[in-house]
Amino acid sequence: MILDLHRQGLSVTAIARRTGRDPKTVRKYIERGLELPAYGPRQAGRPNKIAPFVDYLRERVSAFPDLSAVRLTREIRERGYDGAYTAVKRFVAATRPQEQVRPFEVRFETPAGYQAQVDFARFVTEFTDAPGVMRIVWLFSLVLGHSRYIFARYVMHQDLQTLLRCHMQAFDAIGGVPIEVLYDRMKTAVTGEDNEGHIIYNRSLLALAKHFGFQPRACRPYRAKTKGKVERPFRYIREDFFLARSFRNLDDLNEQLQDWLDTVANARLHGTTQRIVSEAFAAEQPELQSLPAVPFDALLKLERRVGALSRFISLPTASASWTKAGWSPAILCSRGAANIGSILLIVRGQLATRRGRAPRISSSAVSATMSPGARSTSIRPSLSDWPSRGAGHDHARIHDRQHQEEPGRAAHAAGARSA
Repeated sequence: MILDLHRQGLSVTAIARRTGRDPKTVRKYIERGLELPAYGPRQAGRPNKIAPFVDYLRERVSAFPDLSAVRLTREIRERGYDGAYTAVKRFVAATRPQEQVRPFEVRFETPAGYQAQVDFARFVTEFTDAPGVMRIVWLFSLVLGHSRYIFARYVMHQDLQTLLRCHMQAFDAIGGVPIEVLYDRMKTAVTGEDNEGHIIYNRSLLALAKHFGFQPRACRPYRAKTKGKVERPFRYIREDFFLARSFRNLDDLNEQLQDWLDTVANARLHGTTQRIVSEAFAAEQPELQSLPAVPFDALLKLERRVGALSRFISLPTASASWTKAGWSPAILCSRGAANIGSILLIVRGQLATRRGRAPRISSSAVSATMSPGARSTSIRPSLSDWPSRGAGHDHARIHDRQHQEEPGRAAHAAGARSA
């Protein structure tokens, strides 16, 4: 075509404009005429940059199949790899067993400062300080729905005290409080439903929500994907941080987690929002509600029968000297030292001392005060609740086992009771 147009008298520029070719290409073929182009031998392809790291990648994927391609790319770059992430991603996808096709899910977005999602995840690890002992640790995570900013912390329990303490730590870390917090049907958050199907939340959680000014919301049962913004990061944390690491103890585990959150998770470009998480959080943070000026001190009123109370309280045998002095024996609380927070129990009831036997509670109403700032547990009844015995009153001064074993903490407990 180029030669035919040239024979018709068209210029090189006109031929290039008509054929869409570069003028130099047109001029080259006009000078060559009908001579066929000669091709040399095919040159060898460029050396594959990932080739020196193939054995390492296969070994890592074989030992830990859930490791992400992002994590593996970071590891081989520390060993000298200067290629693209996509090459590692293709290699890992070909090496890893194929996963089943997942159904399409519709994702919902929330305005800045509106919602956070909360959940626990179970992890099993072996601390190097205690080799041979497999421990179950729980990862508490709070994820802001708009920016996808992650607050996470490993704890030893997922009980009520831990849940409340982790909320306070999370709100302090993000410097504010969202309008709504989404939960699944965890027992520490949701206690059940009434006859009309309305959700009944834990009283202590409602006290926390009232103090900080957020609205608790429970997702539908057996529908964990409703809060996928906090569920999906659990897998991300497990694959990109937790696997193939060693930890001395729980403190070391949380230190490494915080460093990973600051340098990797919250510094990454989020695949859904296409924004840097920390930059999106900086824009969302002013939209959060302000933190309350006073610390949280929740009062829980629990009415229990004596049979239920006996699981937590044991009454040792009274002595004649205690009874004569007007003091009944100590009530020991079976609380673990690793629990977060402390509880002040006030037992109201009538104690009857019979010839050296332990006092007996005939009726009880138990109220527990959550005091996050205190570390000791102390129980003392109100003097007005005990029956008169002559000129004085029978009352019980109650300490936990730590107070009995370590008398030096008595002053600290007295300060906590007065507070």
